[in-house]
Amino acid sequence: MSQARCHLRAALFLAAVSSRGATTGVTARRGLSAWPAPQEPGMEYQDAVRTLNTLQTNAGYLEQVKRQRGDPQTQLDTMKLYLARSGLQVEDLDQLNIIHVTGTKGKGSTCAFTERILRSYGLKTGFFSSPHLVQVRERIRINGQPISPELFTKHFWHLYHRLEETKDSSSCVSMPAYFRFLTLMAFHIFLQEKVDLAVVEVGIGGAYDCTNIIRKPVVCGISSLGIDHTSLLGDTVEAIAWQKGGIFKHGVPAFTVLQPDGPLAVLWDRAQQISCPLYLCPSLEALEEGGPPLTLGLEGEHQRSNAALALQLARCWLQQKGHQGLGELKMSRPSVLRQMPLAPVFQPTSHMRHGLRDTEWLGRTQTLRRGPLTWYLDGAHTVSSVQACVRWFRQALYRSQRPSRGREVRVLLFNSTGNRDSEALLKLLQPCQFDYAVFCPNLTEVSSASNADQQNFMVTLDQVLLRCLAHQQHWSHLDEEPAGPDLWSRTSPEQGDEPTSLLLASRPRHPHSTGSLVFSCISHALQWISQGRDPVFQPPSPPPSLLAHPVAGSGAGVLREAAAVHVLVTGSLHLVGGVLKLLDPSLSQ
Repeated sequence: MSQARCHLRAALFLAAVSSRGATTGVTARRGLSAWPAPQEPGMEYQDAVRTLNTLQTNAGYLEQVKRQRGDPQTQLDTMKLYLARSGLQVEDLDQLNIIHVTGTKGKGSTCAFTERILRSYGLKTGFFSSPHLVQVRERIRINGQPISPELFTKHFWHLYHRLEETKDSSSCVSMPAYFRFLTLMAFHIFLQEKVDLAVVEVGIGGAYDCTNIIRKPVVCGISSLGIDHTSLLGDTVEAIAWQKGGIFKHGVPAFTVLQPDGPLAVLWDRAQQISCPLYLCPSLEALEEGGPPLTLGLEGEHQRSNAALALQLARCWLQQKGHQGLGELKMSRPSVLRQMPLAPVFQPTSHMRHGLRDTEWLGRTQTLRRGPLTWYLDGAHTVSSVQACVRWFRQALYRSQRPSRGREVRVLLFNSTGNRDSEALLKLLQPCQFDYAVFCPNLTEVSSASNADQQNFMVTLDQVLLRCLAHQQHWSHLDEEPAGPDLWSRTSPEQGDEPTSLLLASRPRHPHSTGSLVFSCISHALQWISQGRDPVFQPPSPPPSLLAHPVAGSGAGVLREAAAVHVLVTGSLHLVGGVLKLLDPSLSQ
């Protein structure tokens, strides 16, 4: 079917649904959300997630987006069609009082800060984000908590059945892909739950993202920009800035953090073209001046710019909605670039302070201390975010309590997916002087059949294992290059007992190099790293036949005898999610 016919079909369908809504009102247009929960046997949470997984066509969707780069309206019209088929119109989304946030690094953390600040004012919040770490229902939150399995299941089948009933045989109006489906589902849930506001994180990009059907957000935000998803968004920061600025709307205030001159100029031009008032956020130091320092619930210096953006988004939302107590204004400072106005410099209120302090956002600069083991979890997966992760990890190590006796061991657990340059990411991690580098796929177990939340039909086991072996090759080549000065005390490795996990490949450990290992799944990697010393993660011992390889054998002895073991898990949010699932079983309940 031609593009013109797709446009026409979408327009006719939207017009038909709109005419029905005009006679029955908004409630009828979103009548899907009011349907009773289906009672068919077998429709439990895991059944819903397994069915959702059949929509995992993200790779194909991205290819389609790349082909349609020159016509973003086609994608938005398609999403509007899905919305109409689900029983909603774009106008219904205006009721959600949306805060729309995009960026390359820190957009999720910015959303988490913003949601928590506004919740501290007693507001009922919705929060849509991606990806999930342990369970897919984490992507849709009410008052900061993932929706219950029961609520997820109810709304999933409501939406799925409605879309099946209105399904068209043509390709342009088929069942929506995974992320689009969840976006539709979030809108329905937020409307039925009657939230006061919804914080919506863009999936990929901005202009072409399916969340960009939002026509009247209350305020928009853009966090730090960098290089990522180049095949879709462009291979320069300026091109990516143009994409991210696609969420700007006429007359809707927008805020951004300090960016390099090039992308900042692009954002400014994009905003000027559509009469979007764009403001540059002052630093958190400027807001702290003359008052007590702000305490953040998320660790790392890079979180300060995310918090500064969140404060502006929250304050603007409150101001737009007529709330009082927005914080005493301080003297304004001059613009930074091309007369871009600076956002208000104000004294954060007690509600804002409490919101920043109480923010939780798992898997981002998160620390878990378990006996002699300390797990450092950060889903950094771009060059700029890995740089920030390294700074956080080094600072955390310097602040950590050093054992009076015995050796400290540092372990890297890494994976990277998609078309990201893993060699560039690993090169940034090398100065941390790890004793061991461990690589594994984003699979909690060798078979994920029993865990629908973490199934990925877009890749095969062979593909992900070959990628891990490539990571190991990159690390080995980097290890052969001259190393920088040691940052912490190191001792020579000890010979020890045999390993306790399934090992796929290993490389011998040289006097001044890192021992590197590849495991078939996260569980086996954690078994080797923890050596039974994590009081929570206590899996059954593997069979003796799995004990092999000199690096794993000697390393097992070192890890068992170490006074402290510091483990950095990074490179992929999905990897971090799999680690959290095993280290904190409560997240799966």
